[in-house]
Amino acid sequence: MTYREIAGLKVSLLGFGCMRFPTGADGQVDKAETKEMLELAYKSGVTYFDTAYPYHGGTSERITSDVMKQFPRESFYYATKLPCWEVFSLDDAKRLFQVQLDRLQTDYVDFYLLHALNKDSWKRMKDLGVVEYFEGLQKEGKIKRYGFSFHDEYDVFNDIIYYRKWEFCQIQLNYMDTDYQAGLKGYEDCVKQGTAVVIMEPVKGGSLATFSDADVATLKAAAPNDSAARWALRYVGSLPAVSVILSGMSNMAQLKDNLETFGDFKPLTDSETKVLDTHVENVKNKYNIGCTWCNYCIPCPSGVNIPRIFGLWNNYAKYNNPGDIKWNWEHEIPAREKPANCISCGACESHCPQHLPIIESLKKADAVISALC
Repeated sequence: MTYREIAGLKVSLLGFGCMRFPTGADGQVDKAETKEMLELAYKSGVTYFDTAYPYHGGTSERITSDVMKQFPRESFYYATKLPCWEVFSLDDAKRLFQVQLDRLQTDYVDFYLLHALNKDSWKRMKDLGVVEYFEGLQKEGKIKRYGFSFHDEYDVFNDIIYYRKWEFCQIQLNYMDTDYQAGLKGYEDCVKQGTAVVIMEPVKGGSLATFSDADVATLKAAAPNDSAARWALRYVGSLPAVSVILSGMSNMAQLKDNLETFGDFKPLTDSETKVLDTHVENVKNKYNIGCTWCNYCIPCPSGVNIPRIFGLWNNYAKYNNPGDIKWNWEHEIPAREKPANCISCGACESHCPQHLPIIESLKKADAVISALC
């Protein structure tokens, strides 16, 4: 296993993300398979186990600790997170932290994060004194290393990262999303601050592992034994300030592939980086409709979220990721915003600077995505 460092602590570069444990037909965590996976990860040298208050309906922390308590507590690290969206008083933060200690069956947390900070929650955490409260818990030894995870625009990240000396932070980054949220600019801020970086979504929720054989032909030619997922992991692992790369593994095959990748981790070579750059451009040039998200087509008189629909349809063309498309269609796009509400009034097409056939394309997108569901 390859190891790096966060504020003096040696951590495995591969972090076990406890958000996507294997589940059964009923949607509940398959505890037997999860136990096998956690045990194999630990015995293979993984030391960083990342969970959070809401994962798997609030069961992830306890399921993780039920397995990990068989091992010496000092031989691995728990990372978990305060659900800031549930904190509206300092007492809320105190109560939730104690619940997490109870679930993890421990009296301290190795890596504690303010979860999914955005502009509003960051302001609230400051105003309520939550930021300083957990600084106090760190001094008491109940938190060993203190950080945050982030989901908002770069300007908000810039405000947070320079507010205090954070020991680590968790950002979403992969080779297709270098300008998304904190992005590479946020990564560079961390370098300037001496803040260790934990990467989430290195495989873009699995989308960078679902390409067709034709789409990854250039990658296969350069590294025949590397899976598409391994290319994604090697990309973020090639960034020197990255200390942990989280992988939410849902089956034993994914775990074993990751263990092989990180057992003797190899950063991308210069020639491989060029190959990956070509692959990125090829992916970006795949789309079903040339929508640029200018938003001139909205608001739609019937409420259809035209850019969002086309964005999802284009993502399917790029990543061949039916599972992700299905989830977004069912959970992120309300019925009132779907193409079925289109009345073919033509208002959108009259405003589109690209002169796209929006009405007909909405029908095609609806047919394709609905078939996946």
